[in-house]
Amino acid sequence: MTNLQTGVVDILTSSQTHPNEHSHVLEDGTVVTHTHAHTDSKSDHLSSDHKHSDRSHFYHHYHTDDHHSDHHHSSSSTVAQLHATMHGNTIALEHKILAKNDLIAAQNRSWLKERNILALNLVSSPGSGKTTLLTRTITDLQHQLPISVIEGDQETANDAQRIQATGCPVIQVNTGTGCHLEATMIERGLQALNPPMNSLLMIENVGNLVCPALFDLGEYAKVAILSVTEGEDKPLKYPHMFKASQVMILTKIDLLPYVSFDVDRCLAYARQVNPAIAIFQVSSTTGDGLEDWYSWLRNFSMAKC
Repeated sequence: MTNLQTGVVDILTSSQTHPNEHSHVLEDGTVVTHTHAHTDSKSDHLSSDHKHSDRSHFYHHYHTDDHHSDHHHSSSSTVAQLHATMHGNTIALEHKILAKNDLIAAQNRSWLKERNILALNLVSSPGSGKTTLLTRTITDLQHQLPISVIEGDQETANDAQRIQATGCPVIQVNTGTGCHLEATMIERGLQALNPPMNSLLMIENVGNLVCPALFDLGEYAKVAILSVTEGEDKPLKYPHMFKASQVMILTKIDLLPYVSFDVDRCLAYARQVNPAIAIFQVSSTTGDGLEDWYSWLRNFSMAKC
């Protein structure tokens, strides 16, 4: 995490575990390779103390990192059944990770509510115009409404520097191989940023329409951003994200004369997935539609956080 005001760089420890690709060799010589995550430390890995349920099979269990262990597995079954067993373990682990994340998210939400800070989690694919919309919004509203930003990217502070150029307080969080922000990152970001009471906090998530749908950050609402240069069927392809979002913003509408994009079909798809979703159509370049978005922000920023 980089505080652009102080230049201090802090290394965060994610609650997310690192993926490990490994292979199982079945008795008939079939090799099954899959990836799952470990919560334990590298030294724990060396103990080879992780198991798959088993009855009679003996599998060699290879990992791409530096540990290798042998395991007994359950079933003489097919590769598909073995995968089901292994994925069952993965699902249990994901539940544990999400439970921990949800607990910290609830703490974040309580902290924000006590200070009457409206926190919005901006989610989109890369290239949707999210940062451009954010900088335009800050430029137009920061004299009416205090705004702070937590900026999430895998690498670089480029977007945070664009935000900083507007005069807005901003913290950059780099997730490395991670594809989304987690609640503990926001917790640390809030401590460093210390946004003022009665203000607006924008959290720009890592460009990704999948994982951020699962991770509650403690925000008031998720805002899904989609541009007309993407396919109008995105709400159907990524329904979990659009179902989890209270707002959808369709950006770059000034490009509609030059691209093949069916606006009516896109909006119908979004409402098919989430009938209650609020939708704004905007152009950060021409300013078209922005006043409706700004009115929504003004109405919610003080009254409903």
